[in-house]
Amino acid sequence: MSQDRFPRGKAAIVAGATYGIGQMPGLSSMDLAVRASLAALDQAGLRPDQVDGLFIGLPDDFMSGLGFAEYLGISPRLTDNNRTGGSSFLTHAMWAALALEAGQCDVALIAYGSNQRSGAGKLVSSMRPSPNEAPYRLARPVGAYALAASRYAHQYGLKREQLGAVAIAARQWAMLNPEAAMREPLDMAQYLSARMVAEPLSVRDCCLVTDGAAAVVMTRADRARDHCARPAYLLGAAAATDHREITNMPDLTVTAAVRSGARAYAQAGVRPQDIDVLELYDAFTINPILFLEDLGFCAKGEGAAFVENGRIAPGGELPVNTNGGGLSCVHPGMYGLFTMVEAYVQLAGLGGARQVPGASLALAHGNGGELSSQATLILGAAETL
Repeated sequence: MSQDRFPRGKAAIVAGATYGIGQMPGLSSMDLAVRASLAALDQAGLRPDQVDGLFIGLPDDFMSGLGFAEYLGISPRLTDNNRTGGSSFLTHAMWAALALEAGQCDVALIAYGSNQRSGAGKLVSSMRPSPNEAPYRLARPVGAYALAASRYAHQYGLKREQLGAVAIAARQWAMLNPEAAMREPLDMAQYLSARMVAEPLSVRDCCLVTDGAAAVVMTRADRARDHCARPAYLLGAAAATDHREITNMPDLTVTAAVRSGARAYAQAGVRPQDIDVLELYDAFTINPILFLEDLGFCAKGEGAAFVENGRIAPGGELPVNTNGGGLSCVHPGMYGLFTMVEAYVQLAGLGGARQVPGASLALAHGNGGELSSQATLILGAAETL
């Protein structure tokens, strides 16, 4: 097996912005992505024509790299439209760092936007129906995650209250975030009485359906302080994939985050216990439980108990999804880029009421498909270099 040679700390996120969280009627997915991008570039003191590395994957345009460049009026040297679902944007960051080090670009823009709530009113999926699974009419994607939750319950035990602890923690973080789409209080009684969607997952176990866009700007480390007072340096980045269809997942309780996380930690030279803030792809409440285990924060089978008693909520031992996550902040089809923006916000000290004091190491993790593609980033402030 080849040895990872990731350029630790040689590239950094110098700006991160969101736009249109909630509902923005009248704007296309590309309109939203452009507005988030302009906001991020403005933060960094950069113009669109200075972007020469473009990374994007819109949900409704497979040639969005071309259309987006045309919309911005730019001619990038490098365009990447890699699509692995919600993990795509974390893989974009990995390739952007490599391209920056190699001199293939100087300013990398990673962007995403979706109008799925105002434009469609439901989850928009570009996934083709599986000829093997479609005849059984499993509700997608919630049914696939319900299978994983059911298997976890059978193998390790799982109380609905433990899934509820994930949803309630996300809502408590969202209540501290003025941008979050869902900020009303949520208690355990309300969670337990929610309408069931795919047993054991209720509507409160499922991510939001919102509009929204996000963008980050990356430069080489030697230029980062020209654009940002406290950049977020990319210390490690890795991805792993082990299936496409949920019925081909080798083990419904173990994701490929085991491999992506281990490689990212090794590149960064840190351990799970060093991480100050954790941004996970929480499309469903079972996800953080699986990822906490697979990324090394607790042993396999211990994730459900780990999230109890406010451990991942504001004031808890491990801050998880500090913006409110996909469960309570935003989920416009794909959530991965929002984990990166929030990790940057925390390391830059821009979190306001939700800021984690002294945060200097953050982990952002993306999930694509149905627990199919996993991507892990380790980001650090200057003192971690």
